[in-house]
Amino acid sequence: MSLVRRAMGALIHRAYAAIRHAGAISPDSTAGYRFRRIGEGVSIAFPPGAIFGERWIEIGEHTLIGERVSISCGMWPGVELGPDSILRIGGSCSIGRGSHIVAHQSIDIGDHVFTGPYVYITDQNHVYDDPETPIGRQWPRNSPVSIGAGSWLGTGAIILPGTVLGRQCVVAGGAVVRGEFPDHSVVAGVPAKRVRGYTPELGWHAPGAAEAAAAIALALDGQAGPS
Repeated sequence: MSLVRRAMGALIHRAYAAIRHAGAISPDSTAGYRFRRIGEGVSIAFPPGAIFGERWIEIGEHTLIGERVSISCGMWPGVELGPDSILRIGGSCSIGRGSHIVAHQSIDIGDHVFTGPYVYITDQNHVYDDPETPIGRQWPRNSPVSIGAGSWLGTGAIILPGTVLGRQCVVAGGAVVRGEFPDHSVVAGVPAKRVRGYTPELGWHAPGAAEAAAAIALALDGQAGPS
């Protein structure tokens, strides 16, 4: 019995591997033709999550998208969203399994951006302006999102509308991010704050360290007086 089970298990795993390979979305697959642009070497793993609005999605060369990742434009399939692309994912990116990227106005993800699993990125949020109307029935508000090249988003990070991340930024796992952050920022927390930055003089340091170092240097220079 153990030999039979072992043989059946091997057969099932081989069959599933073949299904995953055949089901992946690439530039040469039928599903790949639906995208506005899908670069050479792109692979969207099988099984995918919810994918719609492909006409407004661009994916750069050699980007890998994990299984069960949802990437969509608009609230539901079949909505007309205008002449321009809305969701742009750069080249050589890696999007972790189970992540969701939901675009309505504009999401830009730069080249070489990596994410852990279950990351959520959106440019739309519900509002609660009217205290009497159910929040789910109030018209949502959009604000563009930009994630700079070379950035890393940790597991479970949430990128909210209006977020602008500079180049080479790190977002800690589980962070809820909104706002603008310069290049070489480390952001963490709920709500996320900038906890480290980088300068050639100090390397990676806490916020304000560069200003403090400059103030100390100025004070010491003042104490030295004229030579």
